[in-house]
Amino acid sequence: MLDCEYDEWEPSVGLIPATYLLIFFLGITGNGLVLWASHRRRDRPRAADSFILQLALADLAFVVTLPLWAVYASLGYHWPFGKFACKLSGYLVLLNMYASAFCLTGLSLDRYIVIVLSPGPGHPRSPLSSSLATIIMWASAGLLALPALIFRNTGQADDLWDNRTLCYMDYSTVDGSSQTHLWEAGLGFSSTLLAFIAPFCVILFCYIGIGRRVSGHFHLPLVASRKRRLLAIMVGLVVTFGACWAPFHLVKSIYVLMNAEVVPLSCALHVFLNNLHPYVTCLGYANSCMNPVLYAFLDPRFRGHCRRLLGCGNLFKGDREHVEDKEKKPGAGSSSTGVAADGNKPTKVSTEEEEMACMKDSMQG
Repeated sequence: MLDCEYDEWEPSVGLIPATYLLIFFLGITGNGLVLWASHRRRDRPRAADSFILQLALADLAFVVTLPLWAVYASLGYHWPFGKFACKLSGYLVLLNMYASAFCLTGLSLDRYIVIVLSPGPGHPRSPLSSSLATIIMWASAGLLALPALIFRNTGQADDLWDNRTLCYMDYSTVDGSSQTHLWEAGLGFSSTLLAFIAPFCVILFCYIGIGRRVSGHFHLPLVASRKRRLLAIMVGLVVTFGACWAPFHLVKSIYVLMNAEVVPLSCALHVFLNNLHPYVTCLGYANSCMNPVLYAFLDPRFRGHCRRLLGCGNLFKGDREHVEDKEKKPGAGSSSTGVAADGNKPTKVSTEEEEMACMKDSMQG
């Protein structure tokens, strides 16, 4: 193993804890509003709402641990909370990583089935299938996160850390120190595959299919704004998920490969990755406070609940107008002669408007 000087970048001592606390505040607020809106909803929930609710629960379970990690970072990576808190906090981090990826994947598959594969816009889904998907998702995430409960430990890593107690993954407890890097590499790459690469590929496939299907319904000028809204949502879902987690998994994979001596050892690269890791971790954690914005704040009904909770009527004037537009009768966008702008008959406009409204409702989960 390399004997490198791990001089930490100066801003991280204050920046990392502050970022954790900011994510904690935004995550508690945003995901709490999602849960509150779900509780207050009087109409029948959509199938996608189940995934949104589970996503908010997973994010909340994780962000409540961020004050502990903020203290850990502010003390120079000294863990004063004991072994149990170390194991539980580490478990919730992994649980959130898997559950979030599975929720986003399930949400994408649900939209793909509704928009691309369903025989009609009103094709119902069984509540039992949604419940079964939820059970499978949580059971899978819980099992895949178990290594944190098994391997997380507290103790002195080496003389470099003086008297500080670390909260770290201790693989030597299973198969001796000689196999530590193999365990680290195996679990590291499996988490990258199952929590990022595979879900991202499925999400990308689903939204490419959705984009191709939906783009065929935007030839009317009446729905041009809907095209921009839907395509922006789809691009935002894919880009945000990838942008938040890709740097984390890339840095982790290179670091693991170097420790396993698959990649040539380099002190400069090792120190760089070690210093970069807290920042890409913050970026991945930030996904937990961005999810409410991407998956719930885009829903006019959710914004209506927030408006009533906060009493901000004028701030959400656009939402009221959006809802009023949806409640207009089909054909309201036709010209004074009763013919749509592109020359189609009003009945054709009504049919496509209704189909497009159904697609938009399924996309706004």
